[in-house]
Amino acid sequence: MNYIIVAILILFSALFSGLTLGLMSLDSYELKRKKSLGDKDATKLYPIRKKSNLLLCTLLIGNVGVNSSLAVFLGSITSGIIAGFIATALIVLLGEITPQAIFSRFSLKLGAKLTWFVRIFMILLFPVCWPIARVLDKLLGEEMATIYSKKELMKIVEEHEDSVASDVKEEEERIIKGALTFADKKVSNIMTPRTEVFALPYSQKIDVASLDVIVKSGYSRIPVYKNKLDNIVGILYVKKLIGDKNKNKKVFQACEKKVLFVDENKGLAQVFDSFLETRNHLFVVMDEFSVLSGVVTIEDVLEEIIGSEIMDETDKYEDLRKHAKQRLKGKKKRVVV
Repeated sequence: MNYIIVAILILFSALFSGLTLGLMSLDSYELKRKKSLGDKDATKLYPIRKKSNLLLCTLLIGNVGVNSSLAVFLGSITSGIIAGFIATALIVLLGEITPQAIFSRFSLKLGAKLTWFVRIFMILLFPVCWPIARVLDKLLGEEMATIYSKKELMKIVEEHEDSVASDVKEEEERIIKGALTFADKKVSNIMTPRTEVFALPYSQKIDVASLDVIVKSGYSRIPVYKNKLDNIVGILYVKKLIGDKNKNKKVFQACEKKVLFVDENKGLAQVFDSFLETRNHLFVVMDEFSVLSGVVTIEDVLEEIIGSEIMDETDKYEDLRKHAKQRLKGKKKRVVV
């Protein structure tokens, strides 16, 4: 009979030990989130897990009580030093190490299946555990939610995408990472630099030859300058030239006079808001001395979010910044036309 009682007590010890590690390792805020998404296991566990101090007291006191009883019954069926060591080894292996190893890996599934067991002992031990739990609640307060930094969030997304069990795709990972990092960048990090800006002089005539150059440039919007490149006075929309019957029109007659300027040190989040507010697609980038630094488009900002290139219908180069770097490697000087 004593052997049966010892076996039952070892089983109870294993359950208390495994549940203590498994349930307390579950984040209550994560369970709440999963519960709101319809996870059945989280729905079962959350009402118990949110009472963290009461749960912890119940499991620990239950485990202490079981182990104390186990020591008494083992003393009645074992004698001698060797027998004592064997009994202790079995308790540690079957009542501690093995259940904790199992519950640490399957804490949510096993915990959900054993909520009935936990509830029974929470009721039985309530008179003892409730006062202790109340004191701990007052002293320690509520559990703190786990807050992740941007780098940690990106690492989590990366790990999810790499996992076979995850439904996060590579494209989604790229977009999430882009969205998390783009607000930390400035216009100067993504703009097409001055050395690669294709611009037209204010008074240039749009004849067949110049139109051919414009079309071959591959740009849909071209800055227009007067006297010097730092003095941008308009934006020429190439699509408006198509079908224009006036073949001898000058650039200043065809361009839009409305030019929007942005500081090179402005954050991308602010610039993106400005693009949405103004419904413009291109900003001229200036430095603190009102010298032209380059140009930036809404496509440049969106590319930082989605992590891949957006091709305009008339774009010639997939990535002007990459193209600029390649050109600068081959040439020390660049003449802007």
